[in-house]
Amino acid sequence: MRFEHLIEINSPRVSIGTVVPPFTREQLWRGLMVRVQTPQRFPMGPERCDWTETEPGRIQRTVHFGQHVMHDEVVAEPGQRLVFTPQAHGDTAPIRLSIAIEEPQAGQMVLRFTYEALAAQTAEEAYYNDYRHNAWLHNDRDMVRTLRQWLSDEGL
Repeated sequence: MRFEHLIEINSPRVSIGTVVPPFTREQLWRGLMVRVQTPQRFPMGPERCDWTETEPGRIQRTVHFGQHVMHDEVVAEPGQRLVFTPQAHGDTAPIRLSIAIEEPQAGQMVLRFTYEALAAQTAEEAYYNDYRHNAWLHNDRDMVRTLRQWLSDEGL
């Protein structure tokens, strides 16, 4: 299973004086790092996240969602990409998430979200993929909406 979508961050079609302030790459990167280090600040985030940087750009996390605890590793390529790789849990195939900052043309910046199953999925898991894709898309849009709000309210 592979699911990918883009969310436009800055558009060359939007004039500078609009209501939505444009992000710099550095501001966007700082916001993405908040998702790594304190994901509980986002809507639908976990209750808690404990993390440690094991070496530059490599972070081990324990993420608490009530009774459910997830362990993952995040590899950060500063200013470029984050890759979240969860540890296997139960019979469910782990899903790796990559978030990449791309600039397809001058004045445009997008985030590319890529979700990939790291093992074969059961028929039951595959049945729910459309629901997962929809949930991931909404969650990623909520994250971007939150980052935009922070940029407007307090800066990043």
